[in-house]
Amino acid sequence: MVEPISAQQFHAEDATTGWHVLYGGAQTVYPTGSFALGVEFIRRIASVTEAAGREPDIDLRPEAVVVRTASTPGGRLDTCDVDLVRRIAAIADELGLEPDPARLHTIQIAIAEAEGVSTREFWQAALGYESLGGFVADPLRRGPRLWFDEIAAPGRGRTHIDVAVPNDRARERVTAVLDAGGRLADDSHAPDWWTLASPENHGVDIAAWGDVDDTR
Repeated sequence: MVEPISAQQFHAEDATTGWHVLYGGAQTVYPTGSFALGVEFIRRIASVTEAAGREPDIDLRPEAVVVRTASTPGGRLDTCDVDLVRRIAAIADELGLEPDPARLHTIQIAIAEAEGVSTREFWQAALGYESLGGFVADPLRRGPRLWFDEIAAPGRGRTHIDVAVPNDRARERVTAVLDAGGRLADDSHAPDWWTLASPENHGVDIAAWGDVDDTR
């Protein structure tokens, strides 16, 4: 029977090492070094998806394969995800591939809105997206999804980008942003997320919470 699980439960399972729970579900990056090896890896993954009961999203590049298991609305995890990860990890081991979480992140955009104002239909039409729960998302899950942030006084820099990273790499990413000229705007929610700003006050949240607590 398929049962929902939390990010903590996912990480407690064998074979999930190197996988992380970011926006959209459990995912990782497998460096392959060649397009041909990536194609072979995907071919073998396709052979086990029916038995696992889940078809993953896969992004193939000449140098790497990105795999995301969760295809449930909102990207919530369940026991099918664990079974599929276990099968994918076994295939990767056969091919001599190891996940590289250092290359892993997922982006979404928070659209600032004044109280009582909705721009959802505007963005949905402009981007060719569809409504999915509280988000507007690319139906093929290629581009970043949008969520809508109602604030009292929207203005310059209030629409911002969220970057989800593995929990154990969040502080490293924050340090890199600060070293690149950013400033820390708010760390009151750390270690769940940090809000940073560019020299021109463009906002970015570095988010680690999904890889620990995916209930929000």
